[in-house]
Amino acid sequence: MVVQDRRGGGAAAVALACGTGLAVGLLTTGCSPDGAAADDQEPPARGAAAAAVQVRESADALVRARSAQVRTSMETISGGTRVAIRGTGGYDFATSTGRLRVVLPDPAGRAGGGHQPITEILAPGALFMKNRGAGVPADKWVRVATGSLADGNLVTGGATDPLAAAELLRGARNVTYQGEERLDGVMVRHYRGVTDIQTAAQVASPRTRSALVAAEEGFTTDEVPFDVYLDGAGRLRKVRQWFRFANGAPQGAAVVSTTELSGFGSRISVQLPDERDIYAGKIASATP
Repeated sequence: MVVQDRRGGGAAAVALACGTGLAVGLLTTGCSPDGAAADDQEPPARGAAAAAVQVRESADALVRARSAQVRTSMETISGGTRVAIRGTGGYDFATSTGRLRVVLPDPAGRAGGGHQPITEILAPGALFMKNRGAGVPADKWVRVATGSLADGNLVTGGATDPLAAAELLRGARNVTYQGEERLDGVMVRHYRGVTDIQTAAQVASPRTRSALVAAEEGFTTDEVPFDVYLDGAGRLRKVRQWFRFANGAPQGAAVVSTTELSGFGSRISVQLPDERDIYAGKIASATP
């Protein structure tokens, strides 16, 4: 599946090879408690303006939390075919680095059946992948400059960087309060709305701004619908975001990215690969 630039200038530098079970790019500690204390609780925001502010500020709340355990799910829907990719790991918001184990589906769509799990390291401006396949030795890493990807790596790697997912919400508008519910044993406030990639890029932190600027050109529209769940401290517990590509088809392709966070304050250790362990050879095309 080739993702095309919305301006019609040919295929963008991203290819999601769902047919082969490979859905990655073309190359492609803190100690805050998990539960919020009573005096940290924020009242639910029901008015549109107040709700939008709380959603936009959720990225700041994550940085204050310093770290979290992460679960990701990315579902690609194109031409009636659904392919799901799942990941688990941890993220350090203080350093904007994370490590995920991403499980890809086999050609029949079964998770984990067609490819060894890929280890991904997320870092400011870069994505590192091990066990990438496509001719890359199993003991080598592939390094990708996320700013060079047509979507800023919001979906290319099979998982959205948790900080980028939160920073994308800085462009939130038309936000409505959906009520309270329990998520993994924690009471959360559910909000729904639409965020604008261009607006988010203008106000994002320097750590994710380049990725969001790149993403402005990678999707059919700058508008990204979302559902977000915030805990009493305003921290993001879950966010689901809908992206759409032209993909050379009348109805295009949709990607639904879900990021779930828990275990705030967990000790997360992320070590970037040594330069000698990074693959410098030719990478086979991931297009089926």
